[in-house]
Amino acid sequence: MFYYFFIMKTSKSLICNCLDNSLSIFGKLPKSQLDFLRQYHTCISYKKNEIIYREGDKPTGLISLSEGKVKLFKEGIGGREQIVRLAKPIGFIGYRAIFADENYLATAIALEDSTVCIIEKDALFEVLYRNVDLAMIILKSLATELGFSNSRCVTLTQKHVRGRLAESILVLKDTYGMEDDNKTIKAHLSREDLASLSNMTNSNAIRTLSSFAQEKVIEINGRRIKIVDIDLLERISDLG
Repeated sequence: MFYYFFIMKTSKSLICNCLDNSLSIFGKLPKSQLDFLRQYHTCISYKKNEIIYREGDKPTGLISLSEGKVKLFKEGIGGREQIVRLAKPIGFIGYRAIFADENYLATAIALEDSTVCIIEKDALFEVLYRNVDLAMIILKSLATELGFSNSRCVTLTQKHVRGRLAESILVLKDTYGMEDDNKTIKAHLSREDLASLSNMTNSNAIRTLSSFAQEKVIEINGRRIKIVDIDLLERISDLG
């Protein structure tokens, strides 16, 4: 027996468009299947720095980011964080664990005020059994994410600090896009998060950012990063 409910963590009116958004993979579902999923989804809001789920938790449904930005990280030796993925709307979070029937391997935390949509696991699977096209889309998404993770694994272990940080800045650009000036990245990460994303110490991240700024590759204003020379940034990333 499923239950349909909304959990309000704030007084703000929630926007939960994981099913109705034209960019969502659910947007082209037959009306009967879409109506069915609407009965078994939950909309939850999170404040900046709130934990959505912890490493080791058991997933209960498919989580789609409806609004905001989320980082997924693993805690390593000495409590040091390693960001393994960044999520944007209308992306999925932690969905590998659902299909592997495993607990989460990372912790998800909101980088800014965010809203997520959770589709109950059994309801999702019932639709997937009936809709091969939807199952293939999710399979392709998983395969794409695996390829990206494999590539990042090589990057974070073989590139020097300059190449790693340059690639991380490009990952931020590709994930969250640019502001109206087409130069400033629409994601304002702390130095600690940039270091975690690049597998380096905070001091190395700060020094390398300053070096990039002195070389006119980027401009820094607090947490805002403006890419001044995209070709040079890509070259630094490629050279490693």
